[in-house]
Amino acid sequence: MRLAFLGTPEAAVRPLEALVAAGHDVAIVVSQPDRKRGRGGTLEPSPVKSAAQRAGIPVTDRVDDVVDAGVELGVVVAFGKLIKAHVLDAVPMVNLHFSLLPRWRGAAPVERALLAGDRETGVCLMALDPGLDTGPVYATVRTPIADNESVDALRSRLVDLGTRLLVEELDAGLGVAVAQEGEATYAAKLDPSERSLDFTKPAVEVHRTVRLGRAWTTFRGERLQVVEARPLDQGPELGTIDGLVIGCGGGTGLELLTVKPAGKGEQTASAWRNGNRPQNGEGVGRS
Repeated sequence: MRLAFLGTPEAAVRPLEALVAAGHDVAIVVSQPDRKRGRGGTLEPSPVKSAAQRAGIPVTDRVDDVVDAGVELGVVVAFGKLIKAHVLDAVPMVNLHFSLLPRWRGAAPVERALLAGDRETGVCLMALDPGLDTGPVYATVRTPIADNESVDALRSRLVDLGTRLLVEELDAGLGVAVAQEGEATYAAKLDPSERSLDFTKPAVEVHRTVRLGRAWTTFRGERLQVVEARPLDQGPELGTIDGLVIGCGGGTGLELLTVKPAGKGEQTASAWRNGNRPQNGEGVGRS
């Protein structure tokens, strides 16, 4: 098929490359504009734009350019912006969405599924309409969420599953899309404050925040990132540290495994303890 591809982050690169490898004619790629990244503040292209340039595919940041590209179908993967109705009227589009719709419509479906403690998630290939992930679904693949799986590892698995689903469905020819059924929930973009560890919650819930990445607390007034941890059924007094275990809600505990102190690299929690010598009962998460 002659396709347009709309995507922006790293998660959309594999689907783009797979479509090209499968023999589809990707005539145009639409990605979000270059943005300032890193300490130098230099303008850099999105991962999808870079991948398209490597493949020699024309790239634009104007969605309307799809209308005159002579394509049969648009494929949307994590583009980051709603497609307006007049474009959809001109070019039919499908969207690869990383959740089991209608659960977790919106910007952060992988993160929200993990934070909510969902036991299962998946990928849907859906027909795009002007709403927020409201279109009917062509195909779905489901997968369990492992207890210790990080959001990055889960997203990577979903990208693999979704890429395979996308290529297979396009090769087979899109069938009839079926309307979504069930209660809709919305996956709002994460606020930075949601990465702050709340030890009043049970350790299993605190651990979910750790699995998001860049989770943090404070120790002796300085920020301490918790990179890896393990929930325990028992722990010390709420908000205090005993050895490497922090007391959490319901009498549970969070055992620190890997941390990143302010201004330093990642290190084992035991190395951090040896350097800082926290006293049993000393508090965390306090100014």
